[in-house]
Amino acid sequence: MEQVFDAIANFFKEDEWEFSQLEGQPILQMGFTGDNGNCMCYAQAVENEEAAQFLFYSVCPVKVPEDRLLAVAQFLTRANYGIVIGNFELDLDDGEIRYKTSIDVKDDRLSSALCKQLVYTNLVMMDRYLPGIMAVIYGGLSPEGAIAQIEDG
Repeated sequence: MEQVFDAIANFFKEDEWEFSQLEGQPILQMGFTGDNGNCMCYAQAVENEEAAQFLFYSVCPVKVPEDRLLAVAQFLTRANYGIVIGNFELDLDDGEIRYKTSIDVKDDRLSSALCKQLVYTNLVMMDRYLPGIMAVIYGGLSPEGAIAQIEDG
């Protein structure tokens, strides 16, 4: 059976992504350019006796300034409500925002189709909500207003 890391690497090769492996870790790093901005992405394999997991993260290109943390946290909480696949995360210590999608395939196999769904769902969500994140950080827009522009617009 193909290992999770090998399946992830094979997917990105087949899908013609440029990526590099973080030294000594089962993590691939790559950039992505969407309609609304650029982000760094990480594809991580977790393989042990309890799990066989694929985690994919897209990292927001800006960190949240301390004085905007509460507003951005409110925005992300509103964004997360109702999202079926994945979620936004906010590191309150350094202001990093990322979107995470993941799957556990223990006792199964990770196909290219599953990888594609996980990766592209993630990227669509980060790109969709990035203008709202930026508007809350830099534009003075309220979390409610930013969500309304994205979800009602």
